[in-house]
Amino acid sequence: MKKIVLSTIAALAVSATSLSAAQQFYVDDKGQVFTTAAEGRTAINVEEAGKVLNSAEAPEKKTKNGFFDRFHAKGDLRLRQEVIEKEGSADKNRERYRFRYSVNFDATDNIRLETAVSSGKYNPTSGNVSFKSDENIQEYFIDELKIDILALKYSFDNSWVRVGKQAHDIYRPIKTQLVWDNDIRLEGINYGYKDGNSMIRVGANRVHREKDNRDGDDINIFLAQYVHTQKLDDAKLNLGAAYYHYDGVEGTTHPYDSGFMGNTSETVNGVDVYKEDYGIVEAFAEIQVKDLVMGMPAKAAVILAYNALASDDNFGYDISAELAMTKKWKAAVTYRDVQKDAVYGAHNDSDFSGGGTDSKGYYVKTKYAFAKNVDVAGWWNWSKLGDAELDYHRVQLDVILKF
Repeated sequence: MKKIVLSTIAALAVSATSLSAAQQFYVDDKGQVFTTAAEGRTAINVEEAGKVLNSAEAPEKKTKNGFFDRFHAKGDLRLRQEVIEKEGSADKNRERYRFRYSVNFDATDNIRLETAVSSGKYNPTSGNVSFKSDENIQEYFIDELKIDILALKYSFDNSWVRVGKQAHDIYRPIKTQLVWDNDIRLEGINYGYKDGNSMIRVGANRVHREKDNRDGDDINIFLAQYVHTQKLDDAKLNLGAAYYHYDGVEGTTHPYDSGFMGNTSETVNGVDVYKEDYGIVEAFAEIQVKDLVMGMPAKAAVILAYNALASDDNFGYDISAELAMTKKWKAAVTYRDVQKDAVYGAHNDSDFSGGGTDSKGYYVKTKYAFAKNVDVAGWWNWSKLGDAELDYHRVQLDVILKF
């Protein structure tokens, strides 16, 4: 309180020249300023008093150094009602859930152990599990769990290195899933760098074959991405380019139960294998506006993907926009066209057009923050599938509980 009063006195003294010439202040060895002389206090003028008061350190914040303070846990449970209508197939109406839980441990200020489990065992692009009337609770919530993340992260300066099974951490404008599904996990070593204007990602990883699909060679993924950020008056522009090289795809069987997911295959010696390799060139531009209209922030992006190693049907693009109508309401719309071999179908969006490639259509999303830890969301998808352009409609209604 004394410092606040003296700060006011000093400010008044500086603004009034007659007072500033006559007023005398004193400072003790602890840096406290007084208006009266006393033993151990040194006389200073008004300007010096102001400097001392302005440079006074704020009270130190209490830090948490205990062992259990080094643990960081979070999770979510999503309940979903889903309806799928596909021309030529029976309609699907199902209830599903997705569970995720992570615990990270700070071994030191620079080293972190990252772990997580999730539902959706043996599914690389989805944690969704459908409820069935003939299964018990153990089969839903225990038998379906998988080790989702198990990695060691080392941070230094503006960089980090991760080793192990990890979230892909590749920048995607408006979180588009044209090339990478949200749930894809990389297994290998990856490096990241970020400063005020640049972001870099490079890595070497391996695609391990899942249950019942171990009769082929492993596939390696080498990736590199660069993003440049340009700040504008009331907006931010992100320009990015990347190359994702899948080594060893052509001539091998698919690694997951999901199959080829729209990619071109052929039969060799009685075995179905990939016909093409995948070296995906990605380019994008994203604009983020703080106040598009009436204080509402917005984003828009164009993403291009080109498979330089495929001979045909090797181009895809995504045009997306997002508007935050209020702090609680958010809506987005996407138009996407992805040809058969534009991207690796087993790794891109598992929801759009039923997952994979060889489709085009619209995606509309909306989310509402119902409570602090509860979101509700709706997803609508209208697509055309394949050369026959079969009609595909999908509706998803979600309730997400975060803890």
